[in-house]
Amino acid sequence: MATTDYSFRLKDSLLGAQMLFVAFGALVLVPLLTGLDPNVALFTAGAGTLLFQCITRRQVPVFLASSFAFIAPIIYGVQTWGIPATMSGLAAAGLFYVALAGLIKLRGAGILHRVLPPVVTGPVIMVIGLILAKVAVFMAVGKSGDGSVDLFPRDVALMVSLTALAATILASLLGRGFLRLVPILCGIAAGYAVSLAMGIVSFDAVAAAPWLAVPAFVLPELNWEAILFIVPVAIAPAIEHFGDVLAIGSVTGRDYVKDPGIHRTMLGDGLATTLASCLGGPPNTTYSEVTGAVALTRVFNPGVMTWAALTAIALAFVGKLGALLGTIPSPVMGGIMILLFGAITVVGMNTLVRAGQDLMQPRNLAIVAVILVFGIGGMSFNVGEVALAGIGLSGIVGVALNLVLPAQRAGK
Repeated sequence: MATTDYSFRLKDSLLGAQMLFVAFGALVLVPLLTGLDPNVALFTAGAGTLLFQCITRRQVPVFLASSFAFIAPIIYGVQTWGIPATMSGLAAAGLFYVALAGLIKLRGAGILHRVLPPVVTGPVIMVIGLILAKVAVFMAVGKSGDGSVDLFPRDVALMVSLTALAATILASLLGRGFLRLVPILCGIAAGYAVSLAMGIVSFDAVAAAPWLAVPAFVLPELNWEAILFIVPVAIAPAIEHFGDVLAIGSVTGRDYVKDPGIHRTMLGDGLATTLASCLGGPPNTTYSEVTGAVALTRVFNPGVMTWAALTAIALAFVGKLGALLGTIPSPVMGGIMILLFGAITVVGMNTLVRAGQDLMQPRNLAIVAVILVFGIGGMSFNVGEVALAGIGLSGIVGVALNLVLPAQRAGK
């Protein structure tokens, strides 16, 4: 019997490592794009998944890791207030999830769609994708994210970035089975291979890094501007969380909205995000790539995700891994960002399309127009000494307009 248990645990551990491999490319991409530590991101993804499992009673086979929705505000926040202050905003975003979980518990899941309908969440998601379009292009052509410094020759950078972009697209279109689940990893690998051939990769940092090292955790510092800027960004991933839970439920044939309850999954997601932010990691979210892997492998045991989380935590203490990830040239990231930010924008557009509402109705037109122009145009307001701008402002204004504008009359 002991041998059988041992074999079962070994099988689950290998399956868990495979699930982490599926998530790995996207997991480390967020810290690499935003200036955070990838080893910390690995640790907080594992710790966040374990916390989620505790709150949901280990019933839901999902893996939580770095959220793409927060890339734009993290980049802006790090440049404007620094990492510790940005972490306070991200931690508050996790507490926003907790508040939503309480609201869902009291009023039911339908409250999400009444307060945050597609006419609000769609354009907010579009703003998240479009606001950093210039950053993607700058990095793709060999410049720094703000375009002020030339880091690589333009011709070399374009060859690297377009290779990474093409490989990511081809993997998502033509990949079969497991390969189709890791398009970002394929893009990084292809861009990195070209970078090696072009001689723009240095391994000095890898040689100097220790094999074992404690991740460079960062504690948050309270900053109200960062909090007001970042918290409204949580509107979009909160809605996406609902969709992710429905998706994994359809794969496993279980209704997780009822058991353990969408309020519990939202609570777990929020607390995992706050935990990650308190340690200097990116916010967590449920990973659709891993849901795809669950559907492909038909492994519905949530215990496999425990092994994935433990593997992530173990890898977080490998110092050379973080140093190796740091050798990836910025044009590789730029190529993938072009597709990534465009894809986020398309998700927002699709949210509006699936809602089936007439966007030319005055009420819908007003809400969508103001959100898009405020967010992309960089509108800002000062509330005392605190400034509201960008994605945060557009999210707040969108929710407010949806609540105060009168509903369209029938026949109008």
